[in-house]
Amino acid sequence: MAINKIALGRSSEATAPDALKAAFAEFIATFLFVFIGVGACIANTKLNAGPLEAAGLVSIAIAHGLAIVITVAATANISGGHVNPAVTFGLAVGGHITVLRAALYWIAQLLGATLASYLLQNVIASVGEVVPIHGLGADVTFIGGIVLEIVLTFSLVFVVYATAVDPKKGSIGVVAPLAIGFTVLANHFIGVPFTGASMNPARSFGPAFATMDFHNHWIYWVGPLIGGGIAGILYGEVFLTPETGHAPISEDY
Repeated sequence: MAINKIALGRSSEATAPDALKAAFAEFIATFLFVFIGVGACIANTKLNAGPLEAAGLVSIAIAHGLAIVITVAATANISGGHVNPAVTFGLAVGGHITVLRAALYWIAQLLGATLASYLLQNVIASVGEVVPIHGLGADVTFIGGIVLEIVLTFSLVFVVYATAVDPKKGSIGVVAPLAIGFTVLANHFIGVPFTGASMNPARSFGPAFATMDFHNHWIYWVGPLIGGGIAGILYGEVFLTPETGHAPISEDY
């Protein structure tokens, strides 16, 4: 089972130069992703007062998708370009990153998202405005929100495995940042009106912490982590066959 491939890692890994560099890269990447993504939401609100319209949805989706392409491409050779605790969790479940390194990544990702949100809240947003947080749309139930976040995150982590982890990927790995970014973009078209299309606990945590508004915040941990974990187990057990081999545990994809 994929769950048996989870490795804790050596205690020295927490202070190893490569691990710290990788975590710092995750901090920078998540900072930039949240700054661009949340910044696009603020810009849309400034330009178009009132409920979110189709044009605003398109601009927000494109901003998040492009931000992922940029940050994954920039940090793939340093940290693996996770930029998302759910991706890190999915890879840990599949045995492609140690639990200790995953913990370092989570800390870095949450700190990066929080710093970006604080800067947007206190420097970019107008007086009286607050950084927008993820929340359920009208008439969307807790169960509906969790299920949607599970499916959206599953598709994201599944694409990560298929294009960046699978040793059979060949030339597909070259376009992995594009494939991952387009997945985020496409999922925003589906999920924004219902849950905000988080797929990323850090993306939800930063604005929530900056505004101290954690209403329904648990949904954006439970859904993405379940979706990422399922993708990691399923891809590892079904598609990473013994013949192709299992990618070694490392900080990279």
